[in-house]
Amino acid sequence: MQNEKLQLKSVQCDRLPIPGADPWYANEADPALLAMIDFRSRPSVTLQEEDIIDEALKHLKHAGVRCAFVVDKKKNSVVGMLTAYDISGEKSQQYMHFTGVGRKDVRVGDIMQKIKDWRVADIKDIERSTVGDVLELFKDTGVTHLPVMETTQGSEECLRGLLSYAKVKRLLAK
Repeated sequence: MQNEKLQLKSVQCDRLPIPGADPWYANEADPALLAMIDFRSRPSVTLQEEDIIDEALKHLKHAGVRCAFVVDKKKNSVVGMLTAYDISGEKSQQYMHFTGVGRKDVRVGDIMQKIKDWRVADIKDIERSTVGDVLELFKDTGVTHLPVMETTQGSEECLRGLLSYAKVKRLLAK
């Protein structure tokens, strides 16, 4: 193989489609990685444990996501995960009922899903799976968001990505 020098070219038309404006679909047989938010190419959305849940919900809406990872006070590690459903659904209502606090006093750390309670997938399994496999997993388990873990060469677990049931359904809708 020859080592050719990289060269610039001219565009041969005077109009281009707007990037990202084209419909984005998937088939159930497509690789599952197509549906995963990969944290190597896109940063995760984060919240802090001390954030008030209504402010956290505004942050999620502004970011255009339904799930964020919760980081500790020093912002040096993930300690949990929170979804818009956790904030708007029964979880926050139950917390207020059982503790007697008002909504303005409910913090992200009060209702987040702690890491020890997560159900996760391994990146190696996702690499061998299809979008259809992921859809089936969401339907079978009832989870709405699935963290994808990767084990580094130093045997440390880290977050590699996130799968969303809503995104998978959207990708499969035609």
